[in-house]
Amino acid sequence: MSDGPLSGVLVADFSRILAGPYATMLLADMGADVVKVEGPQGDDTRTWMPPVREGVSTYYLGVNRGKRSIALDLRDPADAAVARELARRADVLIENFKPGGLAKFGLDFASVRAANPGVVYASITGFGSGAGRDVPGYDLMVQAISGLMSLTGDADGPPYRAGISVFDVMAGNHAVIGILAALRHREAAGQGQLVEVNLLSSALTGLVNHSSAYVAGGTVPYRMGNAHPSVFPYEPLPTADNDLIIAAPNDGSFRRLCEVLGIPEVASDPRFARNVDRVVHREELRPILVERLVKRGAVEWFQLLVEAGVPSGPINTIDGGFAMAERFGLDPVVAAGEGERAMPTTRHPIRFSETPVSYRLPPPDLDEHGEELRAWLTP
Repeated sequence: MSDGPLSGVLVADFSRILAGPYATMLLADMGADVVKVEGPQGDDTRTWMPPVREGVSTYYLGVNRGKRSIALDLRDPADAAVARELARRADVLIENFKPGGLAKFGLDFASVRAANPGVVYASITGFGSGAGRDVPGYDLMVQAISGLMSLTGDADGPPYRAGISVFDVMAGNHAVIGILAALRHREAAGQGQLVEVNLLSSALTGLVNHSSAYVAGGTVPYRMGNAHPSVFPYEPLPTADNDLIIAAPNDGSFRRLCEVLGIPEVASDPRFARNVDRVVHREELRPILVERLVKRGAVEWFQLLVEAGVPSGPINTIDGGFAMAERFGLDPVVAAGEGERAMPTTRHPIRFSETPVSYRLPPPDLDEHGEELRAWLTP
């Protein structure tokens, strides 16, 4: 067992694909004992390839470290009984079936709570358990329905999806937050509860300033390419070789930017002195900045701007992102498990000074721990 902050917490993981498995991986990193319950065919992401590592989908590997796997056919009475016993013992149960889909197996919240009053039961759906209960929930659908795609892409081009399943990841994080809050409530009040997360609600809160623009300001945001609707400069700008991200979200950082570029007088120009002025006059300001930026390359400007405290950064590919994290001492790659089974994986995003996370188990093979878990769960 781990000595992490969630050491001693048993998680019954009935989730599949991304949002739920991502959440339970984070819980496992923090010390929870996560039992991954899979159908006989395994988690869908086991077949989502390429790319692969030693014949295994890297998609699956990316969100399933730290868990033990048991394959159960819930249509089989004996397997369903094992699943219900796991649920009875669990501190946390997490699932992402269609609402009501587990009731016929006695694994819905009401049934599990009757046998295990202290359970924290986390349910992740696409569109909630009300009128949207029958709509399947996939991240791409939610990117479209929420409005994110209408904000992504060139201003005069078609809508685009984000490069990752952003709302699955966001919902997974929200599930973790809800689970931890519910565990704290159980500690204080002695009772479990149902924690519901849905992708669309995660998306709407995750659209932050764009959601607020509509809810509070009555404005429907639109695609602006890489531009920001409320800040300038806050986008890629060309240099002598490659584009460079430059972010000057306040007047002080803009003054420093102008000093580095050798045009300090621009910062006091009435058209550009305040952020609101720069946003209004961005089409006048952009060529002034570009005229200076094209005199040096992106890497050289990056060094100069960082030294001056101006937020900036190169536009990397994924390997470049990991290389920069290494350069910054973030050690982004860790090994899950030990020996021949050790698997390179991405570091947990949180560091604890007293209860560090651990990576004790590699992503499990299907039913890898089935025998030991059945022996433990069967009277």
